[in-house]
Amino acid sequence: MRRFAGPLSVLLIAWAVSSRADQVLVEAESFAQPGGWQLDTQFIKIMGSPYLLAHGLGQSVEDATTTVRFPSTGEYRVWVRTKDWVARWNATGQPGRFQVWVDGQPLAETFGTKGADWFWHDGGAVSIKQQDVKLALRDLTGFNGRCDAIFFSSDTNVTPPSGAEILPAWRRSLLGLSEQPTELSGYDLVVAGGGYSGMGAAISAARMGCKVALIQDRPVLGGNGSSEVRVWANGLIRRGRFPRVGEIVAEFMDRAKKSPGTAEEFGDDVKEAVVQAEKNIDLFLNHFAYQVEMEGERIKALSAFDTRTSEHKRFTGRLFCDATGHGTLGALAGAHYDMTPKGRMGMSNMWSWAEAQEPAAFPETPWALDLKMDDFPYPREFHGQWFWESGFDKDPINDAEAIRDWNLRAVFGAFNAMKNRDGAEKHRNAILTWVAYIGGTRESRRLLGDVILSEEDIIAKRDFPDGCVPSTWSIDLHYPKQQYAEKFPDNPFISVAKFDHRVDRAYGYPVPYRCFYSRNIPNLFMAGRCVSVTHEALGTVRVMNTCGMMGEVVGRAASICVAQDCTPRDVYEKHLEELKKLLDLPGKARRATVNAPIVIPDDIPRRASEFGPPSGLDPETLPGVVIDDRQAIKQGSWTEGTGLKGYVGYGYLYAAAGSGASIRFEFKPPAAGRYEVRLAYQTHENRGTRVPVTVTSPAGTVQQQINMREPPPVDQGFVSLGRFEFRPDAPAAVEIGTQDAGGTVHADAVQFLPVK
Repeated sequence: MRRFAGPLSVLLIAWAVSSRADQVLVEAESFAQPGGWQLDTQFIKIMGSPYLLAHGLGQSVEDATTTVRFPSTGEYRVWVRTKDWVARWNATGQPGRFQVWVDGQPLAETFGTKGADWFWHDGGAVSIKQQDVKLALRDLTGFNGRCDAIFFSSDTNVTPPSGAEILPAWRRSLLGLSEQPTELSGYDLVVAGGGYSGMGAAISAARMGCKVALIQDRPVLGGNGSSEVRVWANGLIRRGRFPRVGEIVAEFMDRAKKSPGTAEEFGDDVKEAVVQAEKNIDLFLNHFAYQVEMEGERIKALSAFDTRTSEHKRFTGRLFCDATGHGTLGALAGAHYDMTPKGRMGMSNMWSWAEAQEPAAFPETPWALDLKMDDFPYPREFHGQWFWESGFDKDPINDAEAIRDWNLRAVFGAFNAMKNRDGAEKHRNAILTWVAYIGGTRESRRLLGDVILSEEDIIAKRDFPDGCVPSTWSIDLHYPKQQYAEKFPDNPFISVAKFDHRVDRAYGYPVPYRCFYSRNIPNLFMAGRCVSVTHEALGTVRVMNTCGMMGEVVGRAASICVAQDCTPRDVYEKHLEELKKLLDLPGKARRATVNAPIVIPDDIPRRASEFGPPSGLDPETLPGVVIDDRQAIKQGSWTEGTGLKGYVGYGYLYAAAGSGASIRFEFKPPAAGRYEVRLAYQTHENRGTRVPVTVTSPAGTVQQQINMREPPPVDQGFVSLGRFEFRPDAPAAVEIGTQDAGGTVHADAVQFLPVK
């Protein structure tokens, strides 16, 4: 069993549990000082346990150390659970080599040198001369050595079991863990998965009065949008039918300038702070959910264990939400699901590099993919992007570790080409600065709800009565890029995105609520990329901001389930109007319990329009009456753009000279009086030098020409067209034409300012 000496140090104490032999089991993740080793929890479902990973980018990491108390001194046989992570490909070399040191002396055996699968590597005999023993894991390569556990036995004939069962009885016994889990009850909603969708669900439900448990298997929140994976948040928020949906996501979404960006840009601390601020949320980081208990068709309880201490916990609740991405909770509960058999989107492991001040060496990597500079896209701007992706036809769950490791072989093989092969001359000073060891998975199980949203539904804009989450990302599916697939046809590692742009990227397609609960498990919600959609439809709903909004809707619906003592399906069938009212509330609205009055604080954002918050100058903040190009009447062919910054609203329009296109900004003055009329445009070298502009007022029409190659002289990008008298009952408009314009015509906004 384990005893903790204090919050900053851990003393692992393992006692004899067999009358035949003294045995000690040391879980690597329990090491008091992990040093440079990283806790990897991604593959527990495959091999049964978290493990420590020496992810040093080619430089040996600092030792992991701990102190263990043995039941007695004497001779012990040592076993280490590990693997040679490139052996499955019969690769040359053993990149994951490491040693186990016992009281300052290394065991004779070097580990990570054999075994394509996880196994107990015989480390030989060791003499234990005192009961308190210091152990250390010493990395020899910096290339992803891995250790699950160390087992000592005074009986040399004892071999530890090699199964992949999670927390088997023999491990629990040796660790001194109770057969009875720690009971955690009274939850209205138990959320498994702490990415954007899980966070959205937990925060939304908590603010609507639900008691929530949020369970995350990593030490940070955010999933693919964390510093561990660094995929920047995509999908527009705060728009469509319910423009308040997305306000919670806006509180924690990243502001990364590129993907992958820096760790700081992804704001792990911000995400945790937003969650921890909610009194109704109990947050369980580093907890892996692996088992469910059913009561008829309903989920009764969820079992999870602390990946650092192995403490077993049982969470009971009324409702559950699968936000795991893989649909893990649903699959454990027997929920209906689908998974595309071939041609799925894969897993990405992105990476970054930099130029040092001095030449820097990088070890040869004969075990990595055999690459030259032409075998991969050059990592421009010092980063390998999302398209370093593989596993398209591999099992995204059972083959996950192999997919991740293949990606690592690709990255290290590419950098080896840059440093030691045909790119060496140009990359003398190049250094690796970051490689994601946590894989960014895009597609696996999709749990089935009462609606299975399809590509046809989205393209045809099928109007579901419960449409609520705006999906603004194009249908974006990934495939192996043939240019780089020829050398490794069995598992290409570079992808290409193919887009169907028929999704409305401004307003968004409203995804129905019925995609967010299971059709056969009555108390199971789902949010994120495991929701009820087809493979093709997943291409638009899977991005993180959109997934976060799904969570917001689930959280509001969960509060109705608790208040009305009903199921998620009942919310659609009996309480849809109530759900819509909750979706119209600000994200910061809250109540102490599901039956308490709703309180709306003063610091809420202004309700966005159906097209979302403006990406440019907000017309509401400008004086007078501002009419944006989206409100104008257009004739002919206009193209929308956002490349020239300083525009009003959501963008601007442009049309070719002589194209016959025109645009009319009609004005309804609030009162009769004199107004200054201003026109907004962004200058450019291709703009028209004599763009025809006509102002219509009760006095008639006034025509003039604007040289749009000259910067507009008035603040915030406007030019004055003059002062005019207007009446509410008379025509008032500004029209921009293209005839004889002398270049491209720009149309952005018109401003009417009352003057004395």
